[in-house]
Amino acid sequence: YLARKFFCLWAKKTLGQVLPSKARGFYDQKILQKTFREWKEQWTVCRERKLSLREDNQYRHLLLNLIFKAWRAYVCQQQGKRNNYYIAESHAKKQTMLRTWQHWLVYVDVQRTKHGMQSVALAFRERSCLRVSWAVWRRQHYQKCCGHKMSILALQHWAQSLQFRAWLQWQDLYLYTQNEKQKDTRAVTHHQHWELRRCMGAWLGYLNLNRVKKRQNELAQEFHRSRMLQRCFSDWQLSWECRRRMHAHQRDLEKKAARIALWRVFAHWKHYVVLCVEEAQQCELAEKHYKCHLLVLQKFWNRWKSRL
Repeated sequence: YLARKFFCLWAKKTLGQVLPSKARGFYDQKILQKTFREWKEQWTVCRERKLSLREDNQYRHLLLNLIFKAWRAYVCQQQGKRNNYYIAESHAKKQTMLRTWQHWLVYVDVQRTKHGMQSVALAFRERSCLRVSWAVWRRQHYQKCCGHKMSILALQHWAQSLQFRAWLQWQDLYLYTQNEKQKDTRAVTHHQHWELRRCMGAWLGYLNLNRVKKRQNELAQEFHRSRMLQRCFSDWQLSWECRRRMHAHQRDLEKKAARIALWRVFAHWKHYVVLCVEEAQQCELAEKHYKCHLLVLQKFWNRWKSRL
């Protein structure tokens, strides 16, 4: 106790009013304030970087949503146009069939009228021929009765055979036109189904490709985010462990310095000051190295983003 008292009196007379313990406390406080300022600046920079990354992700997500909505509206519009085209085409086909059917009915009515007029003319001709034949027969005393009867039967047979041939030809022509129309309609429907199937296959392939690309981009972003968080956390853990060891070592030195003899106090204090200066220099070098490492990482990250 007396040695400590006389040492304090000697330190006051030699060094002034500031004692080594107060100087050491003031130095520790300044080092702590400087360290806290540096840590606060690093924390602020990391937080701003995280906020910027989050804003970039939100902007990309918004752009992707807008592109998807525009693409969906375009697909709906194209599908509506195709449906309207199919409806118009079917309506045109129905109108064409209706007109064809009406023309065919008119043609059938005209043919029936012609056949009726022809039958009436033939009947009138037959009656006139019969009158003439009857007058000739009466005038020629029934000499050509058999010949007139045979000619009348031949004319009737010829008229019937002519009508039957015309009816067969019209029936064959009608069946041929119906078969051709059916073939045309089948070919058009087959072509429409094939085009629809091909368009659906292409559209499904495009959707699958977009899904795969979107999933790959999300996986790449998640992997990069996890890697960056892991690296930052490992660097912070290493720096914290290093500082903790240095503080522990400093406390051990202080305990050992308290137990050493009084005549070596000043030398130990000077040695401690030198160690603190070297430690500050090492911290500055470590911080510079960490900043350079972060700059390199940011450079490679920007290059990877540009290539992607």
